[in-house]
Amino acid sequence: MPALITGTRLAGALALLWALLGAPAYADIYSEAVAHAGRPAADVNRDSLDHPAEVLRLARIGRGMKVADLLAGDGYYSQLLSYVVGPKGHVYLLNNDAYDKWTNNEWQVRLTAGRLPNVEHRSVDLQYLGFPAHSLDAVLMVKVYHDLYWQPGQGPWPKIDPDAVLSEIARVLKPGGTLLLVDHAAKPGSGTSVAGTLHRMDEEYARRDFEKHGFRLIATSNLLRRADDPRDMITYKGEMLGKTDRFVMVFRRQAVPKAAAKRRH
Repeated sequence: MPALITGTRLAGALALLWALLGAPAYADIYSEAVAHAGRPAADVNRDSLDHPAEVLRLARIGRGMKVADLLAGDGYYSQLLSYVVGPKGHVYLLNNDAYDKWTNNEWQVRLTAGRLPNVEHRSVDLQYLGFPAHSLDAVLMVKVYHDLYWQPGQGPWPKIDPDAVLSEIARVLKPGGTLLLVDHAAKPGSGTSVAGTLHRMDEEYARRDFEKHGFRLIATSNLLRRADDPRDMITYKGEMLGKTDRFVMVFRRQAVPKAAAKRRH
């Protein structure tokens, strides 16, 4: 009996030490993706701000899935998704021409020499993504949804119809498919008014926008919240860079009722 007690106490002490050291309680495909040895140093430095394992875990993207990382930029999330979906899955790193130019085509370095064979870059028109209907399991929109409502008077950014883009996302997602949305929070009630000036979106407006296009909100997270963000300053430069209050939402693409599907034909 004394030996049993000693063993039990030792196990408890080891468990406490493990927790105090901050080690994860378990390893899964999301934490393994973040810990992957092939990731660039700049990505690893970004992890403490974006908490990608927790965000992807919330969306439950899994092995063998076909996933689009929409306006993926240099492909930070695309590389993580590559590890998550595995060799039988496929990741589409999607930019429009303007995003490719703004990131200096940095995605090319990420994909050079076939480093991520299950990741495919495409330059697309956001209003027509070019995928067959109901062909994707998940779509990510990380800090880019507000750009749909940005209408600058000059420069490379095209005029976009947000309604057409969200309808197109709904078209290519499978019924039951997942949409992960992360964006910089604007002040409540501001709608789309600061999408272009501050690059922020009103959280409640975003929820309603996706719901009216056939998506149902299934999960949210406060993981990226920052109570100290006044939400009245521009997000991508200056003192708010990396310090913004961000909302996280997971939507499920609802099935199209049979009657509605027949009317469309």
